[in-house]
Amino acid sequence: MNLLRLLSLLFFALQIFSAQPKNILFVGNSYLYYNNSVHNYVEPMMREFYGSEIETKLSAIGGSKLYHHNIDHLLNPINLNLNQQIDLLIMQGGSTEVISITNQKRFIQTAKEYSAKAQKLGVKTALYMTHAFTEADSRFEPNLIRKIAQTYFTAGKESKSIVIPVGLAYEIAYKERENIKLHHVDGTHPSQLGTYLGAATVFATITGESPVGLEFDYYGAIKEEERIFLQETAWKAYRTWQRRVKIDK
Repeated sequence: MNLLRLLSLLFFALQIFSAQPKNILFVGNSYLYYNNSVHNYVEPMMREFYGSEIETKLSAIGGSKLYHHNIDHLLNPINLNLNQQIDLLIMQGGSTEVISITNQKRFIQTAKEYSAKAQKLGVKTALYMTHAFTEADSRFEPNLIRKIAQTYFTAGKESKSIVIPVGLAYEIAYKERENIKLHHVDGTHPSQLGTYLGAATVFATITGESPVGLEFDYYGAIKEEERIFLQETAWKAYRTWQRRVKIDK
């Protein structure tokens, strides 16, 4: 199964939000909270785009799998210091939850259970697809992205959740720029560029609009040329799924 086929499968699970989300909760682990957390990139991007207030929250446990999170606790807005329910829940699984069939099944089942609880409260749900390891990490395996993509596709379909294909955005970026540094030196965590790419992919998926042209550069930390490339990569991935799914229908 090639990359474009995987992209088409993931788009099958993709939906576009008809209205601007006001309160977004990210749930995951260090893949989210590295570099001052992806939600602190998504929020200013969304504010810049919509021209109105939006609030993002993060609940992250280092090294955790999705089932380690107490979703009932997190779906009570009081526990998030909010006076109203969130309208979007974005869940990220652990990096090893895609490797074995046993872990894949548990992740998919957890995604179904957590999504059902959120959806019952009127909360829309999404899955933040993780990226593959590089060779710097001992868990590296060639073409791991295939397992990742298929696992998240199945989880998205069965849980009626959007799939945010961050991992595939990484693959596209690396294919176009082999020397880009999207990973931390440990080969598993995102670099700041990786976090920015993740945020741009979240933006594109939520809005259905291109992030290209957003001025947010994390307070000058992302160079203009890098910012534009990462924005273009996120949008390219989104558009590729859209074209491919039309062909497959």
